[in-house]
Amino acid sequence: MEDDIKKAVKEVKNTERNFVQSVELSINLKDLDFKKPESRIRGEVVLPEGRGNPTHIGVFAEGDMAQRAKKRNLDVYSKEDIEKLGENKKKAKKMAESHEFFVAQADLMPLVGRTLGPVLGRKNKMPKPLPPMAPLEPVIEKLKNTVAIDSKNNPVVHCYIGTEEMAEDALSENALAVINAVERLLPRGRGNISSVFMKTTMGKPVRVI
Repeated sequence: MEDDIKKAVKEVKNTERNFVQSVELSINLKDLDFKKPESRIRGEVVLPEGRGNPTHIGVFAEGDMAQRAKKRNLDVYSKEDIEKLGENKKKAKKMAESHEFFVAQADLMPLVGRTLGPVLGRKNKMPKPLPPMAPLEPVIEKLKNTVAIDSKNNPVVHCYIGTEEMAEDALSENALAVINAVERLLPRGRGNISSVFMKTTMGKPVRVI
């Protein structure tokens, strides 16, 4: 499969545009009953070669954790901010869409769940809880190279694996990591995958397997 991935990467990188295109995998699934919640494929994958572009991370925190997050130029939301967002669904949705991941001070999780849970949960973006004095750096550094996978109720998983500016080998490694991660989440592994396609933002899909 590695050779098939490398061949697909080489082909998709030929679709140049006047902007930097994202590269995405579409993994088509089979022999699963998507009416059942347990058939929903959901998880996270750390891309071994990174995302190739900035990751937007929001932090729900106060006090010391909030200050540490601000020093890292992260978007910080206080208890008051959370309550206000909970009263304004439009702003809450915009906030959710503008970040890939969220981290929350553990004692704020009940408030986040109560006020923003419906918005964040639907988008598979519920925050990762951290004790108030826990180090932020390891979590943030890991999230910078992480992508979420979520089939929702569809027989396909779409997943970002990088940008066209990344080296072919780097995109190949990321693609392999995502495919392997999805396989591990499936009852029959590769037996539940019917096909895999790769494409850039404006390019045509190229079959991998």
